[in-house]
Amino acid sequence: MSKATVGFKKIVVPLDGSRFAEGALPYAQMLAECGGGQIELVRIAVHPSSYVYVSDPATLASLYDSDRAHCEEYLQKVAARLQEATSVQVSMTVLEGPVADAILDHAEDAHADLIVMSTHGRSGMERWLLGSVAEKVVRGAKIPVMLIRPAAATPANAGSTSQPQTKA
Repeated sequence: MSKATVGFKKIVVPLDGSRFAEGALPYAQMLAECGGGQIELVRIAVHPSSYVYVSDPATLASLYDSDRAHCEEYLQKVAARLQEATSVQVSMTVLEGPVADAILDHAEDAHADLIVMSTHGRSGMERWLLGSVAEKVVRGAKIPVMLIRPAAATPANAGSTSQPQTKA
């Protein structure tokens, strides 16, 4: 009987532009390097109609195009930093729609093996009012999800693409 290598070949990492979200990157990098996988960075462009009322369709389209361009620029910067630190293949995709649904649909469509994401650590009333994207992803995912807690995704650690710190 031969030994099979277990690895995650395609790892989706949702980012929202925050340092906490970027705290998932060292973990995704480590898993991709160990298993010979690749990382796909995703960010969701939020349609302006979900947070502002604009009656002019051209203005609405312009706001959306601007947000989408901002998402692409952000992902390119993060991908470049990650690519400098590793030989792992890094790709990026801007999605749209409700955040958790967009992540889940994309992971399935892309045949991802794993979703690695940070949680903002909201609890109580804040979580009830804002909801938890991480919780929705975990509950709806058909593949494994690795959640990185805020303590592990500190700003000092979040911008780094080095190996995650572990406590003995």
